[in-house]
Amino acid sequence: MQPVQITLPEGLAEGSVNDGVQRFYSLPYAAPITEERRFRLPEPALPWDGVRDATRPGPRAPQSVRPPSEIEVDALMGGPSAEGGDYLTLNVFAPEQPDGPRPVMVFIHGGSFVAGSKDAAIYDGAAFARDGVVCVVINYRLGVEGFLPIEGVPTNLGLRDMIAALQWVRTNIARFGGDPANVTLFGESGGAFCTAALLVSPLAKGLFHRAICQSGHILLSRDPEIMRRVLKRVAKRLRIKPDRAGFLSVGIDKMLSAQTWAMLPSPLFDMRDKDRRDPSFGITRYLPVHGDDVLPEPMIDALGKGAGREVDLLIGATSEEANLFFVPGGIRDKLNRWAVLYFMGRAVPKARAALIAYGLDDKAQKPGRVMTRAMTDLMFRWMTRRTAELHQGRSYVYEFDWRSPALGGELGAAHAVELPFVFDTLACASGERGILGVAPPQSVADSMHRIWTRFAATGEVPWPPYESADRQVYSITRGVAEPEPIMPAAAFLP
Repeated sequence: MQPVQITLPEGLAEGSVNDGVQRFYSLPYAAPITEERRFRLPEPALPWDGVRDATRPGPRAPQSVRPPSEIEVDALMGGPSAEGGDYLTLNVFAPEQPDGPRPVMVFIHGGSFVAGSKDAAIYDGAAFARDGVVCVVINYRLGVEGFLPIEGVPTNLGLRDMIAALQWVRTNIARFGGDPANVTLFGESGGAFCTAALLVSPLAKGLFHRAICQSGHILLSRDPEIMRRVLKRVAKRLRIKPDRAGFLSVGIDKMLSAQTWAMLPSPLFDMRDKDRRDPSFGITRYLPVHGDDVLPEPMIDALGKGAGREVDLLIGATSEEANLFFVPGGIRDKLNRWAVLYFMGRAVPKARAALIAYGLDDKAQKPGRVMTRAMTDLMFRWMTRRTAELHQGRSYVYEFDWRSPALGGELGAAHAVELPFVFDTLACASGERGILGVAPPQSVADSMHRIWTRFAATGEVPWPPYESADRQVYSITRGVAEPEPIMPAAAFLP
């Protein structure tokens, strides 16, 4: 591994080069979040003296410690990191010898809007760089600081951080051999929902040219009034006023404790909108809001009016998304009929009818398994199709259907399982406790990674665009696109 230096407007940074890939970690796209800058708009990165060490990961956004799990999740979410407020940063993976302007891919990590890190091993962008793409992976503010509409604080600070990162890419990526006129924004889970939000945001227009949403779609943003319910509950828990001064008066650890408390299942939080829907299905309390300059209207309305039509879209889901939330700990098989009716009733109108459509009245089927199948379609799969259908530009839909053998074969094609295949980082997610189990197929990673790289370079994929007339969906494992019937979930969603 050899040192390599790059000159940025703020100063000189030193990364490393190995096996044909330049790596620069934790380059700042905005100023550090000091106490004065907390709950403020992102400010331009500050100049530094000397040479900035960009050879190792830096701090991540403040987040709570995760509870233990049967699955090793550090590779997916990131392990312990350095402390400090200098976390509005990004990693750059670039070819050692750029031969002309290269396509650029900018990744937004997931984590239910409260967790995650650009430095998770699974997001190593070296495979993209080896294949001629400049890959950028970003941090952003999370939870209370990134997504609560606090009195006297700009809304959607997490999204504003992402926009600042994209502006940094536009200004600086040519220094790494990247083409600022060929940028693909992609993300998974919360990162995919944010990608969809930026697809329709007027503030992000022109900052990227293609988008990939992995397990995320356009039915997401909340009315600010709903999010203020969370704000008031969290402030009450902390015994503070629900404004900037109030949150600054408590330590970050206390704020994170209250943030985690608000994520727990509780009848105290009714997150349903006027249509009696909670697009997060209780998985998170923290989501972007609409009605500001970032998202002037609900995302689904903006998409239907043509926002983002100039951006090519690749979108899809895994075939057993909800397994990740209910298989670990054996939760899925412990849920009875009453529990699944209550849980789903807090997320969709006509919950009983929706569950019956997926087999609830079949006494041979366990209620938790019925709910998991229904939630997979209601929360993820059908709305990815609707997003492709509503998008007025070119859209392509895929299905990730490789089943992980983890947890005795029960995890299956769960939420997030596709990520190591996209980044071609199977080794870090494999093993007895890995999310992929033992010996995942490299051939699937080769194929999926190649599709993502080709799409970023040219906007092309090896199957036809999604149209409501024939609903062509591409199977990642079988390598074919076929017409797909309308799902039962369609009757219960916009």
